[in-house]
Amino acid sequence: MSTFFEVLPDLVVDKKLVNIFKDIKVLEVEFEKNMNLLIFKLESKIIVEFNDRNKMKEQIKYKLFSKDSLKIDLEINYVAIDKSIKEITVQYKDSIIEQAKNENLLVFLLLKNTEWEVDDYTIIIKSVDNPLASDQFKKIEKYLKKVYMSFGKQIECKLKFVEGISQDYSQAFKEDFIRNYIPEPVAIKAPENTKKKDTTKKTSEPDLIMGKNCDGKVFPIVDITEELGELVIEGQIINLETKEIRSEKTIIIFDITDFTDTITCKMFVKNEELSHILENVCKGKFYRIKGMANLDKFDREIAIGGIKAVKLISDFRPVRKDNAEKKRIELHLHTVMSDMDSVVNIKQVIERAKSWGMPAIAITDHGCLQAFPIANHCIKKDEPFKIIYGVEAYFVDDTEPLTEDYVRSLKTYHGIILVKNEIGRINLNKLVSLSHLEYFKRRPRMPKSLINKHREGLIIGSACEAGELFQAILEEKDDAEVERIIDFYDYLEVQPAQNNEFMTRSDKFKAENIEDLRNYVRKIIELGEIYSKPVIASCDVHFLDPEDEIYRRIIMAGKGFKDADLQPPLYFRTTEEMLKEFEYLGPTKAYEIVIENTHLINDSIEKISPVLPDKCPPEIENSDKELREICYTKAHEIYGENLPSIVVERLERELNSIISNGFAVMYIIAQKLVWDSNDHGYLVGSRGSVGSSFAATMAGITEVNPLSPHYICPNCYYTDFDSPTVLSYSGSSGCDMPDAECPNCGSALLKEGHDIPFETFLGFNGDKEPDIDLNFSGDYQSQAHKYVEVLFGKGKAFRAGTIGTMAEKTALGYVYKYFSEKEIIKRKAEIKRIAQGCTGVKRTTGQHPGGIIVVPHDRDIYEFTAIQRPANDLKTSIITTHYEYHSIDHNLLKLDILGHDDPTIIKHLEDLTGVPATTIKLDDKDVMSLFHSTEILKINPDDIFGIRLGCLGIPEFGTDFVIQMVIDARPQTFSDLVRISGLSHGADVWIGNAQNIITEGKATISTAICTRDDIMVYLINMGVDKSLSFNIMESVRKGKGLRPEWEEEMKKHDVPEWYIWSCNKISYMFPKAHAAAYVMMAWRIAWYKIFYPLAYYTAFFSIRASSFSYELMCLGKAKLEANMKELILKGKDAQSPKEADTLKDMRIVQEMYARGFEFMPIDLSIADQSHFKIIDGKIMPSLSSIDGLGEKAAQTLQEAAKKGPFISKNEFKERTKVNKNTMDKMIELGILEKLPESNQLSFLDFAM
Repeated sequence: MSTFFEVLPDLVVDKKLVNIFKDIKVLEVEFEKNMNLLIFKLESKIIVEFNDRNKMKEQIKYKLFSKDSLKIDLEINYVAIDKSIKEITVQYKDSIIEQAKNENLLVFLLLKNTEWEVDDYTIIIKSVDNPLASDQFKKIEKYLKKVYMSFGKQIECKLKFVEGISQDYSQAFKEDFIRNYIPEPVAIKAPENTKKKDTTKKTSEPDLIMGKNCDGKVFPIVDITEELGELVIEGQIINLETKEIRSEKTIIIFDITDFTDTITCKMFVKNEELSHILENVCKGKFYRIKGMANLDKFDREIAIGGIKAVKLISDFRPVRKDNAEKKRIELHLHTVMSDMDSVVNIKQVIERAKSWGMPAIAITDHGCLQAFPIANHCIKKDEPFKIIYGVEAYFVDDTEPLTEDYVRSLKTYHGIILVKNEIGRINLNKLVSLSHLEYFKRRPRMPKSLINKHREGLIIGSACEAGELFQAILEEKDDAEVERIIDFYDYLEVQPAQNNEFMTRSDKFKAENIEDLRNYVRKIIELGEIYSKPVIASCDVHFLDPEDEIYRRIIMAGKGFKDADLQPPLYFRTTEEMLKEFEYLGPTKAYEIVIENTHLINDSIEKISPVLPDKCPPEIENSDKELREICYTKAHEIYGENLPSIVVERLERELNSIISNGFAVMYIIAQKLVWDSNDHGYLVGSRGSVGSSFAATMAGITEVNPLSPHYICPNCYYTDFDSPTVLSYSGSSGCDMPDAECPNCGSALLKEGHDIPFETFLGFNGDKEPDIDLNFSGDYQSQAHKYVEVLFGKGKAFRAGTIGTMAEKTALGYVYKYFSEKEIIKRKAEIKRIAQGCTGVKRTTGQHPGGIIVVPHDRDIYEFTAIQRPANDLKTSIITTHYEYHSIDHNLLKLDILGHDDPTIIKHLEDLTGVPATTIKLDDKDVMSLFHSTEILKINPDDIFGIRLGCLGIPEFGTDFVIQMVIDARPQTFSDLVRISGLSHGADVWIGNAQNIITEGKATISTAICTRDDIMVYLINMGVDKSLSFNIMESVRKGKGLRPEWEEEMKKHDVPEWYIWSCNKISYMFPKAHAAAYVMMAWRIAWYKIFYPLAYYTAFFSIRASSFSYELMCLGKAKLEANMKELILKGKDAQSPKEADTLKDMRIVQEMYARGFEFMPIDLSIADQSHFKIIDGKIMPSLSSIDGLGEKAAQTLQEAAKKGPFISKNEFKERTKVNKNTMDKMIELGILEKLPESNQLSFLDFAM
């Protein structure tokens, strides 16, 4: 590594700069071409003041690069700086602030007028409550973290508004600051004693939401391309978000479109006016806005700010109506479930058909039926409107006997299949299943012979220009062949001539103009008359309205279609529009094909449901009796021959509820699966609310005991449920209680119970559908899936299918790509609008990670759904439900047999240590200390970049977010950790909610709302009706908040205001039983971390580490920390997902090094492909930790090593088949250093 002046020998500077920079090392010189920036990355043992750094940058610029427009930057990484965060701050605060000028002027201006409070690892920025402090805090935090990391210090930043600093702000500074950096003026905060004005809207215009008037000429948004000052626009709000910028003000940011273009509007609102504005300004409604069209300095686009008035207006879009006396029926329509082809929203098209007065509509997606359940939910059972369920299949003409492989190679034709009745529904499920499973090649092929075999209850139509009949006409096949083809179909189909206009642009077809295309239509109608087949006219719908073609155009362009911009008019037409399309046939014939014949087809079809309405659970003989016997056997094992009354009462209440509602079979299935896993040596973690069930505990399904805290004597079965000591732990966990001895026999008492009500699982009436989710080891999960088939028989268990649709982020990528390739500049808001029209389109299918759908032994899967392979992967043996599993989970039992790392790690640790995890006590004080400090690990926070706790790498508690939560919450007991787990998994439960309440002293971690069960238990204890308490819990946990009458009832029972406020903030809540199960697993892993560190790190790296790198992590602490600093300095926003995962693994490695443990070099003769090993007190990494060596390559390498030692590099390459890059990397890392190049020995080999 060269020194600074060795790299720049021609640079002459003054003596002071020479002394400062002479020993500084140059790590790297980097040129960022797009910024014309030359970056010197330096390493220094002394701290360089900001002014000296600036002087050196100037010297380099003007003495070496004066003729270039090049910019210079110096990035300094400090090593061996033995100063605390407080010392660094005291000595260099001014320099740190000055340095911010180069990074971000806003950050500099804000930091310049703040005071800092520093403790060991946290910097509290104390600021006056100004308009931008909150908004810019993340940038301040990012900047400070980057600076302190260059000193090797990891810090936390907090913002605190205080009084008494504001005098440092001059009025002139405020006005200048606001004028330059805020899109519209913001009023300066009034003194505290200023009387607030009544800002409630007072206007005679009922639709005027704010301001005096919205008068003025309305500007088309597409014409707003520069700063135009004040103007008026109209449009529909398509996106809306709010951002609190300080305690008194909120910015409402929304995108509004008039469908010529879209623009972003920003409106600053006082918080006291916010609720009124948000009640009236909503996504989806239409408004007139008066504001200023100016350049937004943040987004660097023209936006509307300085909003003076907002008025609600009606939807101004032209509405197409169907005024025909008798309406047509569309029999060929594609929805978003047609794979990357149609953009028709299922609900919208059904609503449109109903609003036009059409009696029915058909859904005929390409090769799939996945829109059926969604469509079924869009209509009521008793309404007259009918959905015709169908498919546009890919027919193969196999009228002569052909092999299965030959069928896959034949040409496919489009064909429509419509379902007439229940028999047809089941037959269509069979046909679609076989087309996916047995005849799939690029698309699901359907042999005509197979259709004939299952034709009952189905109607077959000839489809579009890609259909067999249309193709025969194009190819001018003889009459006999045409007759043979037509004979297969029940009806023929024609479409508007413009649908096929692409033919006139291609040399492949004879058609030269629209009239030629109309002649094809005439020919099909003529054939219908000759062979007595009804002919119907369809649209072949792929988008709802003509203007929606842009969405399909974007998708087609993304798929690589060169003619994507020439979209045919495949929109949903009214009856009049269709009659006009075919007026060239004459009014009588047009009426016949558009209206009469579509009704003829519809009249032959029954109204059916694509999914069965009733529950069809599997049966296991004597499951009721077996469950009761298992539960009582276990209860007697734990509590003795004479069971305590509380045990009997809870068990009987649960069993009666479970058995009477038909849920016993679910318990028995879960019990058999868990016991089989245990027999194979793997614990099973429970998820969801199943741990609320004491019957589940006694059946061995979950380890969580939901009874109230209690003592049990394992010797004489003495129990204590109600002593004052025990009752004082109500709502907590039994393991929190003090150790005690049995008053009868002196044995040490067991401590049990987590106080979880059963009602959260099955409801107060016991009829709530239970959901038993289980976490199996990932190593055992596939065996568990096979065991389900053993229990129920082959063909009765299927993986739960999923549907992957285009997400918003992907859609944005498609839209950006489309316009950038055409060099068309679009506003971000318009890009988002167009992307919204592309989202939800099906891209692929998949499988639930652990969901298994079980069919009763006396039923067939085709009664419920079709089946297929996930993503139509012909190489997999996995079969999934064709419908997305939620569509049928009301019919069929779905088992959640999920794979999880925790049981795998536990098994690994048990094997390495010989200590069964179930023997680990849940009250170990050393384990609890990990959540207070790093002391038990015998390391300091400075050793691990300022991490203050020892819970890195502990499931549930190892992320930055949860570590900070633990620091803030200060847990003292196991039950506190359960509460933290509940908070960390909830949404809007901690940040902006419990965190504030605890900080303000209104509650503690023990009294705040942390899990969903807390609400019901607390309200019942306050005297609220039990059933109402349950309903409130259910509403709050789903993010639906409290009804006004519920709030009144809660207040009647002295529920405090903060509790009601907290309930209304919550979006989602975690069940206590789930949190308790997670924490039990985490606690055990934490115990191994303390007492068996080598085993812990070996297990972690083998199982949990997702981006472990031998090169970055195993070559010593110094190299590891240099690599860590580089990633940390990059910043979270700039890190790729892989880099973020790598940094997580690095932190565990850093902790391991700090504790005095090391890696040993990989020895190819003993290293495992995926598991790390303990050898001679050190850890040997796995082969797969070598960068570039994938899982399969590592397996091949290990198998080759088992056959004998490698004798040369050439032989190694030949036997292992590793690629050149991986081979070079292994040589670079010294893994192959003992091997000669070739097998041939030389004189030098002997001489050595």
